[in-house]
Amino acid sequence: MINKVLVICIGNICRSPMAVALLRHHAPHLQVESAGLRACVGEDMDSLTAQVLADNQVPRPAHAACQLTDEQVRWADLILVMDQRQLRSITDTAPHTRGKTFLIGKWRDDFEIDDPYRRPIAAFQRTYTELTRCIEGWLPYLSSEDRQR
Repeated sequence: MINKVLVICIGNICRSPMAVALLRHHAPHLQVESAGLRACVGEDMDSLTAQVLADNQVPRPAHAACQLTDEQVRWADLILVMDQRQLRSITDTAPHTRGKTFLIGKWRDDFEIDDPYRRPIAAFQRTYTELTRCIEGWLPYLSSEDRQR
């Protein structure tokens, strides 16, 4: 069963913190963390990420951007990435992750989430909508034991 989910993007300030908030909101039984491949270490989530979460009444998690570590990779039952490039980067660097690393858009025809960084709020709203749809695709596979019975 999947209990621990790690969400990866590049800077760990836009897409992955938004995905963490959505996963925690829709699947509170999961432990969900995030990291970046080239993280803006120590930074809070982008202010537009926080605004879009607030506009949609999704609780904002505490956040400080962090660089992806081997420890996080070992901790996770499932690793979700935003695009094919990130998927290749992780699975090439750590081949043992191939069976647990997937596009967040896997159940939406391998949909990739564009980075809204330094773009207007409309890009962040689009990211929110896309992440919501992608996460909805994962929910049947992330159900708690009680829900599966």
